[in-house]
Amino acid sequence: MSRPAASARSQSAASRAAYRCTECGWQATKWVGRCGECQTWGTVDEFGAQLRKVTATPVALAAQRIVDVDAESANARGTGVAELDRVLGGGLVPGSVVLLAGEPGVGKSTLLLEVAAQASRAGRKALYITGEESAVQVRLRADRIGALDEGLYLAAETDLGAVVTHVEAVQPDLLIVDSVQTIADAGSDGTAGGVTQVRSVASALIRMAKERDMATVLVGHVTKDGTVAGPRLLEHLVDVVLQFEGDRHSRLRMVRATKNRYGPSDEVGCFDLDEDGITGLADPSGLFLSHGIGPAIGTSVTATIEGRRALVSEVQALVGPSFLNTPRRATSGLESARVGMVLAVLERRGGLRLGDRDVYTATVGGARLLEPGVDLAVALAIASSAVDLALPLGLVAIGEVGLAGEIRRAPGINARLAEAARLGFSRALVPADSGDPPAGMEILEVRDVAEALDAIGCPSRKVHSR
Repeated sequence: MSRPAASARSQSAASRAAYRCTECGWQATKWVGRCGECQTWGTVDEFGAQLRKVTATPVALAAQRIVDVDAESANARGTGVAELDRVLGGGLVPGSVVLLAGEPGVGKSTLLLEVAAQASRAGRKALYITGEESAVQVRLRADRIGALDEGLYLAAETDLGAVVTHVEAVQPDLLIVDSVQTIADAGSDGTAGGVTQVRSVASALIRMAKERDMATVLVGHVTKDGTVAGPRLLEHLVDVVLQFEGDRHSRLRMVRATKNRYGPSDEVGCFDLDEDGITGLADPSGLFLSHGIGPAIGTSVTATIEGRRALVSEVQALVGPSFLNTPRRATSGLESARVGMVLAVLERRGGLRLGDRDVYTATVGGARLLEPGVDLAVALAIASSAVDLALPLGLVAIGEVGLAGEIRRAPGINARLAEAARLGFSRALVPADSGDPPAGMEILEVRDVAEALDAIGCPSRKVHSR
């Protein structure tokens, strides 16, 4: 084949329409229902592969110097819920779009109904669109939690066009859509909640929010692994992404910011959810501690960093003989991979025999301790249960455990120690070079797991070594 013919064929192939996955960017020359890279269904769309010249079009507003841009319009307005304002960075910015994701029944609707009521009481119109419940159901919930106000408008709709009509009629300052997966666009293919529909509905609502300077909150469902359902493009389009977390068997709820264009993206808010509504917790540390009398075997206390605040939490462990060929390892509120690593270090570097014993570890109050700074507390709780030795009262343990058995310094150690001292803890087991302790607190510095076990009266390499 001649070179000109090959070149012509290459140009012809490049000019043909191609298909690309909106999730991962994988490309194909033919349409397929499932992406060949990320294996996601319904995300392969057509796009033009050939570059074309774009003609100039009129603009709505001429470019201006950055110093002339009015920044007052981007000032956040408080929601009336202090813990939510902490996560948002001061409140809701006019024209911003917030995505609140969480499992069904965790309390998203209750929180947003309270936010809408607080906005209306502050003199701002709020429109609450419910696509999952009837207007009567939402009214009964609002009556139960005390969220009734004349400035709060309510509509039960599942059609995007009807939502736009309500917005034009009410002219709200705050729009809440619960949830974005239940709204359908008649001009788009697919059913409500599908990839195409969610993308179309979200794009229309975001465009409307920007044009009207209307703060908008979209409620999103989550998948089984805890990620936001729908296309990942949805998270890129919105300004703020909040994760609403909580165990159904616990009253504690936590809101985390995973993306925030107007404030910190590492902040967390704590709430108490009961039948009377949801209440912010300015000092939630007490919820993560058991209030038993005297020291208990298999328990230790640590201080973790959640966002920008330090929280004191309790770790519990139970070690017992196993009657199975493979001993059981169960965790609740802790990362199972890190607990498994701590168990291996305790057996190899600390001399504890754990390979033929069942080990159960858990946190108190529904806390989720996933950072490495709690490793030392987990190790001490397991050792305490393994040898039936209670840890001294008033002791807090902070540090990361390495595979060589060394204890590493955790970030924010000063804030952790200060919070523990505020709650009355007088002794702390920490890595070496952890700085000056708070007033009235005794610091015990340890370099490795063996020294940590010796510090609590559990001699390493001698306990259960037979």
